[in-house]
Amino acid sequence: MSKYAMFGKLTAHEGKREELAEMMLASSATLNDMEGCIYYILHAAEDDPNDLWITELWESQEFHAASLRNEKVLELIGRCRHLIAGGSAVKVRPLGGKGF
Repeated sequence: MSKYAMFGKLTAHEGKREELAEMMLASSATLNDMEGCIYYILHAAEDDPNDLWITELWESQEFHAASLRNEKVLELIGRCRHLIAGGSAVKVRPLGGKGF
């Protein structure tokens, strides 16, 4: 199995980015013990006051898929849904580098 990575973008409803980020960061402990999660980092876009970017690296695509079935992750998604205006993801294949 090869590592699995993704760049995600969440666009919060106008003026709700900080609330969304706080909710996501408060629940980030869920990922601390998540099997196969190497890193999951939340970023605030500097060029758009509503956008958050997420970088993820997993041991495999299977571990990522399993995380999306996790009860705590599903609960977090449900709690955050009303703050999210849209989102997208770019799946990438990591090749190497520092931290990899």
